[in-house]
Amino acid sequence: MIEYVHKHITSELQQNTRTDTIFILTAIFLNMLTLGINSAMAEASRDEVNLFIVMFIFISLVIVVNIVVIFGLLKGKQTRSKLINGLLKMYKDQNVEGYYDSSLLRNYNTRYNLFILTVVFTGVIAIAIPFVVR
Repeated sequence: MIEYVHKHITSELQQNTRTDTIFILTAIFLNMLTLGINSAMAEASRDEVNLFIVMFIFISLVIVVNIVVIFGLLKGKQTRSKLINGLLKMYKDQNVEGYYDSSLLRNYNTRYNLFILTVVFTGVIAIAIPFVVR
């Protein structure tokens, strides 16, 4: 039974990683795409109000998607922490805890914080640059 639980937890960790990767790549891609589109429209939006409105629609999209991604990453971070703590307890109960360094949990938390910073920073850039160019 313990092997089944171990397999299930590691499978959940893999699914968590895939989901987080999709979140991160989606946010960065959208941020860069919006940066390009809004930058291209920036100069013309001085004279055409409809282009300025389109820029704000894209900005709203970036804000909403980045908020969703940040909440998703925070939940992913919590999930990973719980799953790894479960593995650590299982390893301790089986007297094999020496083979898994518990400091990895801090490393994962740092990595999540860096991913969130990347998403936020690219989002801010995607919003700010077109208005600077304008």
